[in-house]
Amino acid sequence: MSQHPLAQYLDSVPDFPKPGIIFSDISPLLKTHFVETIDAMSELFSEEEWAQVDCLAGIESRGFIFASALAYKLNKGFIKVRKPGKLPNVCAKIEYGLEYGSDTLEMQQGDGSRIVLLDDLIATGGSMGAAAELCEKVGYEVVGLACLIDLAALNSFVYKDMKVRSVIQLED
Repeated sequence: MSQHPLAQYLDSVPDFPKPGIIFSDISPLLKTHFVETIDAMSELFSEEEWAQVDCLAGIESRGFIFASALAYKLNKGFIKVRKPGKLPNVCAKIEYGLEYGSDTLEMQQGDGSRIVLLDDLIATGGSMGAAAELCEKVGYEVVGLACLIDLAALNSFVYKDMKVRSVIQLED
């Protein structure tokens, strides 16, 4: 499989955040190729698909980067999926497992908007699945899932027949 040209700007950091984990650092990519990255993410869905989307929801914290930039580019709304204690008027929360621990996400009340949920990376699908479930629980309709990087060797994640669309797929 041919890799997306943007993959060359990722930095692999061994043993972060704990031994045995190889962290894919997006910082160099965003510093030198931010516009190209957002353009590539906007191409994950067709014009027709984007026309059916009301808002982009970003999972804290790196998902905010992509969801907010895409919301601006596509003239859509932006919704935050936050870690605990960061939002007033929380409507619902969900706890989920990570590949190296657990966490919780919270959201404010939704309004029926059709959303695409975004994050920087999908590993096991724990945070993406929890966030999608939470988005629907508070009143949004999840119509798409996307991320910059898919650690394909770690997951076969699907949410309600939707696969996560990604720009970069890392096999190992």
